[in-house]
Amino acid sequence: MPSCPALLVSAPASGQGKTTITAGLALLHRQLGRRVRVFKTGPDFLDPMILEHASGAPVQSLDLWMAGEDGCRRLLAEAAAQADLILIEGVMGLFDGTPSSADLAARFGVPVVAVISAKSMAQTFGAVAFGLAHYRSDVAIHGVLANHVSSARHAQMIQAGMPDGLRWLGHLAPSAQMALPERHLGLHQAGEIDQLESRIAFTAQALADTALAELPAAVSFDAAPHDSHHAQPRLLEGKRIAIARDAAFSFIYPANVSLLESLGARVAFFSPLANEPVPSHADALYLPGGYPELHAATLAGNVITAASIRGHATAGKPVVAECGGMLYLLDELTDTEDRSTPMLGLLPGRAAIQKRLVSLGMQALETKFGVLTGHTFHYSSMTTPLQPESHATRAQTGAPGEPVFRSGAIVASYMHGYWPSNPALAAALFCGKPF
Repeated sequence: MPSCPALLVSAPASGQGKTTITAGLALLHRQLGRRVRVFKTGPDFLDPMILEHASGAPVQSLDLWMAGEDGCRRLLAEAAAQADLILIEGVMGLFDGTPSSADLAARFGVPVVAVISAKSMAQTFGAVAFGLAHYRSDVAIHGVLANHVSSARHAQMIQAGMPDGLRWLGHLAPSAQMALPERHLGLHQAGEIDQLESRIAFTAQALADTALAELPAAVSFDAAPHDSHHAQPRLLEGKRIAIARDAAFSFIYPANVSLLESLGARVAFFSPLANEPVPSHADALYLPGGYPELHAATLAGNVITAASIRGHATAGKPVVAECGGMLYLLDELTDTEDRSTPMLGLLPGRAAIQKRLVSLGMQALETKFGVLTGHTFHYSSMTTPLQPESHATRAQTGAPGEPVFRSGAIVASYMHGYWPSNPALAAALFCGKPF
């Protein structure tokens, strides 16, 4: 049974500084010579980019519903066998969502660091900390870190209001040198953040003066009793799969790529933003989500990429497109300033970026191969004459979710699938088989 020191970094709500603290903590322990593995709770693509930058290793998603308990257990056990410290960044507030970060912490016995922003409060900080620590008896709180503390006097007032028995881990002052910028889908991508290395390093240096520089107690992680991810036959043996990957198409679960390779596929990446063609001899193409709306003019002008994708699709080779990848296939994409840009024209229809969130949440797709889990998160709305081949359903209510479209060799949806939840379906998609 592998064991490893582990912490889950959570908070009362979003915007408290979880990603900043987790990234700084990962780098701090790397600088101390430790091997650090970082995970992100729930479906997320942006935070993991930053956390990977800090930790030096791919960041997997842990979600009891999307990845499943056995899947989470396997990932944690594998990390525990390799690392000196496991860090898990929570999602939203500690108890938000079903399942929540608290559910994950309780299930695997991982203690929680509560990061609480002290902006605009003093002794009330202690009441918030007390509530997080005592709301559920099965969640162990390692300690509390105060963020956005304006002065030494402010820190004293906060500490004076702390309840007995709750460990004070230290505090951080607000600093532009640590702050991570945001946009409509969350944080900026790691490659777009100015001076990201120095921001993370500044946070690591600040955390070096706190109790978080000390290794926590080890947690034991059982290996999963069975592992469908590795037990699958090599259904994609010899298949060559091209994946678009750059600032416009970057919402890719590392677990999805690992699954394709474990099924026998050879994976090659290319950049539509760099006007690169689909790699030669590709048998199938994956267009993931991302920010095509921010790069629409460049994508529209990159004729080499466009011609190669059109040639791939018209040759009847499978194309799997999710969210932003699907928008790239449409006739036209309109931004929030009402500027319209022609896209590839391989799917009939148009999309427009909205100023408000259109859809968010976990979804499941029922197929003849079983259920595929995943999520949706988009600010665009789409119109198309195509009739959906099927619909996903919302995880908590069973209400209709995102449509799934098929047009020739193309399968497209707003839903981001977590392919390890259904390896047989993933193989079918990239072989162009009905599902």
